[in-house]
Amino acid sequence: MDKAFILSEITKAMRGKDKPRLSILRLVKNEIEVKEKATGEVMSDADVVATFKKVLKQTGETLEGSIKVGTDADRTALLQLQVDILSEYLPKQVSGDELLAIIDRVLAETGISEKRDMGKAIGQVVAATSGNCDKAEVARIMGARLA
Repeated sequence: MDKAFILSEITKAMRGKDKPRLSILRLVKNEIEVKEKATGEVMSDADVVATFKKVLKQTGETLEGSIKVGTDADRTALLQLQVDILSEYLPKQVSGDELLAIIDRVLAETGISEKRDMGKAIGQVVAATSGNCDKAEVARIMGARLA
């Protein structure tokens, strides 16, 4: 996924009059442009995906706050829609049995058996999934395995 793809998706959203999609894609495009100006380099596909993840995380946190406060149902619905839209563009998250298998493989390969070394193992699981896993879930599962 690159900047040209995002621009084409923005064009589709404009033609389809999909305001929520247009809004969140413009936000991602703006984040990419800010980073490119700061570094003076064109962002790689991996950097674009990382930017999507960053915006998804920020939007998700805002959504959680909106749900806790519970004052504006329209805003909460829009945030949920934006989270769903951003999720469409990201690779599938590794979870369930597939994640368990990766965790078990990493623990077996590294020989880690104590919680104090858990950070190293989590890093390897994240690398094995190309960052497409919930780190909190990995830590929870790994903590139970290393008890």
